[in-house]
Amino acid sequence: MRPSLVLLALFVSSSAVPAADPEVKIGTPVEDLRFKDIRCVARSLTDFGEKKAFVFVFVESECPLAQKYLPVLDRLERGYRDKGVQFVAVNSGPHDTIVVMAAQAVEFGVEFPFVKDADCRVADALGVSRTPEVAVLDGKRVLRYRGRIDDQYRPGGQRKEPTRHDLVDAIDAVLAGKPVEVATTPIDGCLIQRPATAAADKPVTYADHVFPILRRHCQGCHRPETPAPFSLLTYEQAKGKARTIAEVVNEGRMPPWFAPRRDGDLIRHQSLSVAERETVVRWVAGGLVRGDDLRLPKPPEWKTETWLIGEPDLVVSSAGFDLPKEGDIPYKYVIFSHLFTEDTWVQGVQILPDVPRAVHHANLVHFKLGEAFKESNFITGVVPGGEPMTVDGGVAYLIPKGSMLGLQVHYVPTGKEEKVTLRVGLKYASGKIDRRLRNMLFVDTHYSIPPGAPAHPVKVERTLSSDVVGVGLFSHMHVRGKAMTFTARTPDGKEERLLSIPNYNFEWQIPYRWEPGKKVFPKGTKIECIALYDNSSFNPYNPDPLKTVKDGPQSYQEMMNGFFFYVDANEKLALEIDPKTGRAKSKTAEPK
Repeated sequence: MRPSLVLLALFVSSSAVPAADPEVKIGTPVEDLRFKDIRCVARSLTDFGEKKAFVFVFVESECPLAQKYLPVLDRLERGYRDKGVQFVAVNSGPHDTIVVMAAQAVEFGVEFPFVKDADCRVADALGVSRTPEVAVLDGKRVLRYRGRIDDQYRPGGQRKEPTRHDLVDAIDAVLAGKPVEVATTPIDGCLIQRPATAAADKPVTYADHVFPILRRHCQGCHRPETPAPFSLLTYEQAKGKARTIAEVVNEGRMPPWFAPRRDGDLIRHQSLSVAERETVVRWVAGGLVRGDDLRLPKPPEWKTETWLIGEPDLVVSSAGFDLPKEGDIPYKYVIFSHLFTEDTWVQGVQILPDVPRAVHHANLVHFKLGEAFKESNFITGVVPGGEPMTVDGGVAYLIPKGSMLGLQVHYVPTGKEEKVTLRVGLKYASGKIDRRLRNMLFVDTHYSIPPGAPAHPVKVERTLSSDVVGVGLFSHMHVRGKAMTFTARTPDGKEERLLSIPNYNFEWQIPYRWEPGKKVFPKGTKIECIALYDNSSFNPYNPDPLKTVKDGPQSYQEMMNGFFFYVDANEKLALEIDPKTGRAKSKTAEPK
């Protein structure tokens, strides 16, 4: 947390200018450095432990020279990793959120940590002024080198091979306990824009500028009787949490969203724009001006809803289970006695635990008597931060005739003995249904994540057997999960990154939906899902970085589950559904 509103003003960077280069001399001891990691956790230099050398390279997402050097740095880091050298990428880009920062690491395949230097204090402490400038500290955290990586890439041109290897020479000298022969070198690249308060013609007010943002992006959760820790429905409530709001909005931590925007992206994004983030931060830095309450729109009448899908047409409940206060709990399987005597179409399904914190996850499937629990019959699940299944626009999920519902539940202790139950609510489809919602699971259970691995990849690929329209994507891993990406390769050789979740968060397992009907894939398209796992000591949630990790149900083990939801592009069911039963009334003639 920043100590004052004055420091909050440092977040505002739309008209920031570079400060004069700080005078930090070679040989200066560095007491400590503080920053945020890709999980938005406050970290410091001491979190890396004892190392023989530290290499800090400064980057931002829009610096071409920094991008060119990332593969070079990745190769160097892999070569020096076992020699006790810690590489760290420091993002000081004024408009780069933590999600954007994390996405750069995934896009360029860089395994070493990326950290956010929002206020440029790390850059100032090391005397760095440009990206991709590097600073090298020895094991005693004394600055020994500052400058370029080598002389291969320059603005507007490049050599085929470098003639100097300044960074390598500096690292080798530090490891050998010798003085760095050339301790500073000139650096090309992009100036780091130090934050500065942007002048505004008119003050930012709560009534005119901030309330519409909170209403659109925040109040759906931040209101009474929801899991959110506080409400944001009034000026007084927003004022009381203003500094917290400015911090989490500026970082991109709130609203929770873990997919960076890209040109042409058809995913329905829930993150704030740069302008919205800066508006909120400027309001806080400018003194929390209230404005004219008469200009406030009438607030919506929020209803306290148990069921986010609306009032269900069918509710089935589990028997109670006695939860122990500690220890591992094997999976529980719940079979609901309701039998679907006819094909039943649903457009909303919600799993509702009475003690949400006790549920690691719960997966709902349909099955017929005598069948095993099949992941291929997956309907929906409940996970931390997740959402119930909802579809519309002529799409519905089919529960086949003769089926029953079953839950696979992974309970976790809450620290006290409790009796827990779950309910499942179904909202029947209504009107005309043309397409059936389907899903494809990307799963691997045979991987091993080595001790200390910072970004261990696990890959699964599937091929589409028909033309399909994409509905959305979803990722599930445990606490070593770092990132997951989905890529499509069409039969004509084109490749497209569908989704990158570069800083996966176990507490916010969010579905990512495409604009309805717009994401089309031809038959034969290969969908590739790659999960990255961080088993290093720098992962703040890692139970034990010294252990090899394999697939398993507990959080200290891992899972690799990617989901692709879609409909058959050529399907034309033309079913008229009775909203009281979810059954088809009759089938109309297909259009010619």
